[in-house]
Amino acid sequence: MLVPNRTKFRKVRKGRNKGTATSCNYVAHGEYGLQSLSNERVTSRQIESARQAMTRYIKRGGQIWIRIFPHTPVTKKPQDVKMGSGKGNPEYFAAKVKTGTVMFEIAGVSEEAAREAMRLAAHKLPVKTRFVKREGA
Repeated sequence: MLVPNRTKFRKVRKGRNKGTATSCNYVAHGEYGLQSLSNERVTSRQIESARQAMTRYIKRGGQIWIRIFPHTPVTKKPQDVKMGSGKGNPEYFAAKVKTGTVMFEIAGVSEEAAREAMRLAAHKLPVKTRFVKREGA
């Protein structure tokens, strides 16, 4: 699972995740990519699950790049705790994904194999996605 080595602050505020991506919005490393079509928080478990699904399908052939990283700690209060008495403890880390962010890239496999691997990975993610190709490929 992906987690940051250290963070400046243990807990962060929720914030808002609106708008479209201005960076990481094109296929940079591989030939094909999986692009987000909505704004959502993607947990490190979901990222790892999608990566495993892609790797298993292409039978460890080709190369996969993960373009998102879960920097944001998400807190949760225990069950049956009354309102108030401060913020809960960090439970997991999440990546804030915006519309247009290329989350995964793949190279070294055929387009059909890449398309199917990305489809399997998309089922593990909470965002709507689309399959994209590298510009000029």
